[in-house]
Amino acid sequence: MKKLLILTAALAVGTVAYSQDKPKFTVSGYVEAYYGYDFNKPADHSRPSFIYSHNRTNEVNLNLGFIKGAYDDGTVRANLSLMTGTYANANLAAEPGVLKNIYEANAGVKLSKTTNLWIDAGIFSSHIGFESAISKDCWVLTRNISSENTPFYESGAKVSYSTSDNKFSAVVLYLNGWQRITRQAGNNKPAGGLQLTWKPTDKITVNYSNYLGTEGADSVRVTRFYHDIYGIFQVTDKLGLTVGFDYGTQQKAKGNSAKNEVLSPVAIVQYKFADKFAVAGRIEYYKDRNGLFISTGTPNGFKTTGYSLNLDYAPISNAVIRVEGKVYDSKDKVFARGLDAVNNNASITTSIAVSF
Repeated sequence: MKKLLILTAALAVGTVAYSQDKPKFTVSGYVEAYYGYDFNKPADHSRPSFIYSHNRTNEVNLNLGFIKGAYDDGTVRANLSLMTGTYANANLAAEPGVLKNIYEANAGVKLSKTTNLWIDAGIFSSHIGFESAISKDCWVLTRNISSENTPFYESGAKVSYSTSDNKFSAVVLYLNGWQRITRQAGNNKPAGGLQLTWKPTDKITVNYSNYLGTEGADSVRVTRFYHDIYGIFQVTDKLGLTVGFDYGTQQKAKGNSAKNEVLSPVAIVQYKFADKFAVAGRIEYYKDRNGLFISTGTPNGFKTTGYSLNLDYAPISNAVIRVEGKVYDSKDKVFARGLDAVNNNASITTSIAVSF
């Protein structure tokens, strides 16, 4: 009996020690190198202006690389990630100084001892869309048009809540603006957003997000209201389907009820045909007649359908080698091929991504 009590006590001490040794601070990172080739052969090696990720052509480059430190003790948490790459150059061009190299920088406090209720403030990933800047976490190598032209990041504060079973979560946000760390000059009206996510099973995710804010200095500012809804369905262990729809409006002029609008449906199918291989196909449509986000100066504006096919090889769980072919077909001649305006654009992109 004495030996049994000693063994029981030893196991108990070991359990406590393991709990205490669980790391509160972790370091992680991500590196993604790529080569892209645009068959329209732009002389400056830049993809069309509405593309911000993997936007260089006919060169090997770094899309995104970052190192991240994270702290979480269950009641307070913080994240800091510093980055570099062509993604940072394109997406944070308007930010001053060292802010161009911040991927994430935020701190949070748990507001309740009994529920999953948090407040976080700083710079964090966008609450809009099902694709992030981390290509490895997405089903396809490059981003769809609506993801490219909605925020990848945002700054401000947010209150988040999730149920104990994590089947439902809600986030309310106070933001500095549409993909902005620093406020727009002359604009003193804050923006906001909402995100609602429902996960009835581990195979289904349904999400609604929105954004409400203003663009321009206060004297001429116009209201922007954007909606994003998507569903991710793991139909079988090998077959997955993602469908999304974005719709946004913006006043044509301050005090005017007339609005410009943009809409974009997208669908992606992924099939894992072997342990380390997957293929994915995407079809998307983007309509921006009046140049709300993509200005063309053509009669019908930007009305473009996109098709892509993606092949992945993941030799280990934290690395993936990918190749993707993509074609854009537009109603108007919105693309350039040498000195000529054309209706279509074709490209191929390959990448190697490693997380650690």
